[in-house]
Amino acid sequence: MNDSLLALLQRVDTPTVCNAIEVAQGKRGFANFTRGTMIASAPEAGAIVGYARTAQIAAVEPPTEAPEVIKARRMAYYKHMASGPRPALAVVEDMDFPHCIGAYWGEINTTVHKGFGLGGALTNGVMRDLGDLPDGFPVIAGSIGPSHGFVHVRSVAEPVTIFGMHVQDGDLVHADRHGALVVPSDVVPNLEAAILKLLDTEKLILEPAREDGFDFEAFEKAWAAFEAART
Repeated sequence: MNDSLLALLQRVDTPTVCNAIEVAQGKRGFANFTRGTMIASAPEAGAIVGYARTAQIAAVEPPTEAPEVIKARRMAYYKHMASGPRPALAVVEDMDFPHCIGAYWGEINTTVHKGFGLGGALTNGVMRDLGDLPDGFPVIAGSIGPSHGFVHVRSVAEPVTIFGMHVQDGDLVHADRHGALVVPSDVVPNLEAAILKLLDTEKLILEPAREDGFDFEAFEKAWAAFEAART
């Protein structure tokens, strides 16, 4: 991913990228996106974009492994989050879903991850400390809650599932208040052109629709141009 594509991805919303992937693929049917409503800690902050640093956690029940095993895995988790290509996002699956209770993403943990150079977090789990999370580190989460429960790390760098979306460690992820998607690796070289084409094509219907006097006749003309540009 070059700097030009990164800047564009940070500027557009996730639905736009979802549509642009289909433009790049030349067909409908792209499906590796989240299902259901997620919650954004900073809904006006725009999109978070980066390579996934994956992990799994749980919090409803206390861990059954030896304390030294849990502690070692926790440190391995933080080492993993602090390393790897940038830009990066923490993509963390809560294994208790849909009954998550452990707010892993609070003021301390988000500040630590931001310090590591990550650009945000995506999780099906819980966040808290709203209003105290650091600027520049949006969290897209499954719910909000007050407690950390018995939260502990269960795995590091393994595949995860977030609201039906499957993510491998290192996948390119785009997320905002609408949810998230994984950008297919074979689409990346053509994605910038696809986004720009999509935006130009949408203007053919949006600009006339915003003008005074827009009616069915104007719609018919605009829609014909819009359809022709999409083929």
